[in-house]
Amino acid sequence: MTITRLMHNGLLVCLHIMLMACISHVSPAERRQHADILATNAGWHKLRLPTSRFLLIAYAPETTTGSPTLTIYIEGDGLAWVTGSTPSDNPTPRTPLALELALKHKQSPAAYLARPCQYVQGNDQQNCEQRYWTNARFAPEVIIASNQAITELKRQFNADKLVLVGYSGGGAVAALVTAKRDDVIQLITVAGNLDHQAWTKLHDMQPLSGSLNAADSWLKLLNIPQLHLVGGSDDIVPLAVAESYRSRFPDDNRPGVIVINGFDHHCCWVQQWPALIINNGGFLPGSQ
Repeated sequence: MTITRLMHNGLLVCLHIMLMACISHVSPAERRQHADILATNAGWHKLRLPTSRFLLIAYAPETTTGSPTLTIYIEGDGLAWVTGSTPSDNPTPRTPLALELALKHKQSPAAYLARPCQYVQGNDQQNCEQRYWTNARFAPEVIIASNQAITELKRQFNADKLVLVGYSGGGAVAALVTAKRDDVIQLITVAGNLDHQAWTKLHDMQPLSGSLNAADSWLKLLNIPQLHLVGGSDDIVPLAVAESYRSRFPDDNRPGVIVINGFDHHCCWVQQWPALIINNGGFLPGSQ
């Protein structure tokens, strides 16, 4: 290896360390405040949704009018890890991408649902064990709690049907919740981790031993209209993960997977939303 290459690699390592240091020094309070400001500026407010195990945080418009269909956006894993080997002590996302997508959803009623232990503080952190944003991030109790919160949001909006949109790990939650319900008329994921067994194997990571795998629920999702968007440059949850999920389905009934060239795990979903999803067949007639 040449000296120039060594210097280049060393610079990349230094930049990575600096970035991780910056992320870890954005306090949970600052991350909560950031989401509050985004929501408030859009005329949305925070909701506290008690469930059987966790208190989940949601954001929704100040005025909720009755509508046949409610679209719920489910957040990704958030700040689950500070480094590749060091878990975070608080998974509240630094950049709540699913919230930003939800706030751009203007064509029909929409709400946002955080994952367990995101945005909560004090007594609301009950049962917030670190495993719920590491190996047990998709544990049965996580899916049960998310399902309960979604039922409550549906009630508050007086909706009949649901469209679930999950970002990253939120895609797995959306799929696993959909498999438990009969009122979801469309499942949409953005950079979704739909087969965590394939994902951990791809990245040579420890299996998520405490988690359910969305791909294992393929039979219950067989007749659900689905659309899965993958960034062509996403090296965090690459196309191979969606394809592994898709391969579980019969050849003549496989869900749609669309690769968006130039996009990665974070860029440029918000900038192109919601036209991106509509142009690719998302939001079925009757769900708008």
